[in-house]
Formats: sequence, structure tokens, C-alpha cells
Amino acid sequence: MTRPNDATDHLKQYLQQLTQQARSRLLAELERLHLLGQDVPHSQEMIAALRAELRNTGESHYRVGNPSRYFFEPLEPVLVNIPPERVNSGQIARGSLGPIWGLMTEKLLPRMADEYVATIGKFIVANNQSEARRIAAAFQNKVVAYLDGVLKAGDGPATVRAGLDIYTTSRATFDDLTKMLRVIHARQELADFARALPPKIAALEKDQLARILDLLNRLQAKRGDIAPFALAVIAKRLEKPWQLILLATRPARSRAAPTIAATPYALAVSMALDQIDEKRLMLIDALKCNRILPAKEILAEIHAADKAMREHIDLDGSDWGVRLHKTMAGVEAATEAEINSIPSDHKHIVHVLEAVKLRGNNSVGARLSRMVRMAAAGWRSS
Repeated sequence: MTRPNDATDHLKQYLQQLTQQARSRLLAELERLHLLGQDVPHSQEMIAALRAELRNTGESHYRVGNPSRYFFEPLEPVLVNIPPERVNSGQIARGSLGPIWGLMTEKLLPRMADEYVATIGKFIVANNQSEARRIAAAFQNKVVAYLDGVLKAGDGPATVRAGLDIYTTSRATFDDLTKMLRVIHARQELADFARALPPKIAALEKDQLARILDLLNRLQAKRGDIAPFALAVIAKRLEKPWQLILLATRPARSRAAPTIAATPYALAVSMALDQIDEKRLMLIDALKCNRILPAKEILAEIHAADKAMREHIDLDGSDWGVRLHKTMAGVEAATEAEINSIPSDHKHIVHVLEAVKLRGNNSVGARLSRMVRMAAAGWRSS
């Protein structure tokens, strides 16, 4: 006769033989059957094991039909696919949702969560999205009220942090949880703001800039604490992400960094710098994988943003200027290192990177240009 521990070990061994995609699909199917009320032998053990496996690998488990997706839906406009340690004050890392969901449903509010999952499941199966969203909103209100109370208690933050430690090693997930509370508190105002924006913003200038600033000012008057999230929503819709800085420079009507820093949306400049740094990391990844065409496009975007920021802001002596200088130095170092590490492909790299429009003689761009010429000379002599 098979003992319980033996059965559990066999189950774990079986699941480990499956691919990541197969595990995710199996979990989705088991949860769907659970929502339908169908009893599958050992399904609870399998669901628990699969969820643990996905948490261990860092893969998120959210999709259409998942009760958690409905719960987190108000966060969608500000979710980003970068680690929690790198998000700014207007963003929430998608990877934080798993630990937050686990904490809420397994540790803090298990009974309430089970009731929510069971109730909303019937409407998900029936494809009644309006009722599913109504139930999710009610659960959101209960969770937010509970967490607000916990976090106001003396040892509340430490308790929540300790709970999150069970599900993630990232200490920054706690910050994402607090941001989640702010977004849900203001979900209606943020949703109205997002609906008033164009789906895509080709150029943030003139009438378009004035209109968006007016929308921001009205939102600021209602809920000043969610301005960072509003800026993050705008950033996602800009075809030229660096233009986010215009929301700070236009009201300042000056290039002086201290004047711009005193405007209500000065955070836009820091967010634009965040974007450049993310591009730097993307560039490093593309170069390491020898994906030269994408690297060329990323490099062009980096230099366009660098040039625009220097044109609109006098960065000399400012913290923004120091940060931009460090980022561009990192871009130079990464590009130089990768060019030198691929001697057999210098001609192709030179051909592609020469298409990037670079800046003046003493700039990072000029030094990259010299690197390209040196690579070309090395290729011709080989």
C-alpha cells in the first residue's frame, strides 16, 4: 500500500519531469475544473505543488479566467515586467503580484479569499464579466480595509514583510504592496484619467501637451498621491518615451534644473532617466546575445533620449545630470566590451552601429564612433 508521503514524493517527481509550459497549463486546467466543482483525485495537492513550483521559478500565474486577474485588474495600467527593485514610484512589478496574492489568500485572509474564489468562479465560468468585476471590487475593498488597518498597527509593517518573505526574497515587494493599496483606493479616478488619454501619443507637444497637463492638474486636485501612477500611464502611451520630461519642463518654462525640480511633475524627469537605464540593460542583453539590429535600435533610442534631455534641461551640476552621465558611461562601457569580444563580426557591427546618429566630439557618442572605426580597421587588417 502506498503511504501518503510516498504519494507526495511521486507527485513531485512527476511534476518535475514536466516542462514549465506544461506545468502552467496543467495548473490552469486543474483550477478551471475546481471552479466548475469537478472533483479530481489529489487535485488540491497538485494545485499546491504547481503553485509552489511556479513561485520558485519566478513565473507569474495570471490569465483570463483567474480570480486573481480580476482582483489585480485596476493595477494593469501601471504594471511593468521588470524586477521590483527597479520599479519607480509610479510602477508596480508584475512579478510582485504572485507573492502578494499568496500572502493575502494563504496567510492573512484565507477564508475570505476562498469565499471570493468560489463566488467569482461561477460568474467567470458563465462569462459574466460585469458581475465578476463587481465581486472583485467588493473583495478589493475588504482587502484594502484590512491591510490599511494592519499597516497602521505598530508591528503591522513588520508582520506583512515577514509574511511576504515566505513567498519572495525581494524586499521591494512590500513597497509594491503599499502602492497597490494606493492604486485601488483611487482606482476610479485613475481609470477615468486613463480613458481621457489618447491610446497612443505620437508627440507630446502644443495642444496635446496642454490638454494632458490639464488632465493631470485636475487629477492632482482630486488625488495628489496618485500623480506618479498617472505619469506612468502616460509614459506607456508615448511613442517617444523621453517626452515625459515635457510635463515638467513646460510648466517650469525654464531649462534650469532647480526650477524644473520645483514643478508638480518633476518626477517625470526621474522616470525618463529610469527609461534610459532600462534601455541600457536591454542593450547589454541584446549585445551579449549578438542581436545587433535590435541593439542598434536600442542604442539610437538611448542617444535620442540623452540628446533631448540635454536640450530641454541644463543638467550641469544637478543630480539628474550626474545620473545621466553614469548611465551613458555604462552604455559606452557595455558597447565597447561587446564589440571587443566579437572580433569575427566587426564588419557587421560596424555596418549596423554606424547608422546610429551620435553626438559631439567629446561625447559618449563620439567615443563609440571611434570604437566603430577601430573595429573596422581591425577587420580590414585581419
